[in-house]
Amino acid sequence: MFKAFSRGILQLADGATRTIVWRCLAAALAVLVGLWVAVGALLTETSLFAIPWLDAAVDLLGGLATAVITWFLFPAVVSAAVGFFLEDIAGTVEARHYPALPPAEGLSAAAAAVTALGYLGVMVALNVGALLFLLLPPVFPFVFYAVNGYLLSREYFELVALRRIGPDHARSLRRAHRGELFAVGVIMTVLLTVPVVNLLAPVVATAAMVHLFEDWRQIPSRPHAR
Repeated sequence: MFKAFSRGILQLADGATRTIVWRCLAAALAVLVGLWVAVGALLTETSLFAIPWLDAAVDLLGGLATAVITWFLFPAVVSAAVGFFLEDIAGTVEARHYPALPPAEGLSAAAAAVTALGYLGVMVALNVGALLFLLLPPVFPFVFYAVNGYLLSREYFELVALRRIGPDHARSLRRAHRGELFAVGVIMTVLLTVPVVNLLAPVVATAAMVHLFEDWRQIPSRPHAR
């Protein structure tokens, strides 16, 4: 698992990856700014929690509340952008580390985007709900990282796996490695909540997931490659 992430980090130095990295950086920055503006407008115009004193506290905190909520929602929203860059990122990883693999049928950009946006809706809804656990500070980090760790790992795994195997095989592979996959998702969530690091995290996470997927499906036999 840690080897996969280290290889994902080293992928950032790959010449073929640099253009994609800059595109992902631009997308992540755009997401961050857009999310900041949207959250600020939402807090100004609506009663987010329907709990008078909590909404009053959010209004009083103003910019700080906007920053905190943007930080919490960033992993969910930026991950939706992965669908648009997935094929390019995975392709560069495979070209460098798995040149013997046949071309992937892959997910179309539209299918990947639909999958990512579906997870986005669920993740945003659950993260907004998880904000209520701020009332229980010792509990909140566990809820936040558990929810996002599970959903992010599942999203990234499916986006990577469905490029090369069918849904049934992907599902059985995910279940067989669900414990390790959850730990991977928690690491992803941590990376996506560290300032500056979170701008590069989608590329690193996607590259790491390609390595994990190939390890888990035992490349030498490749009975299910397509």
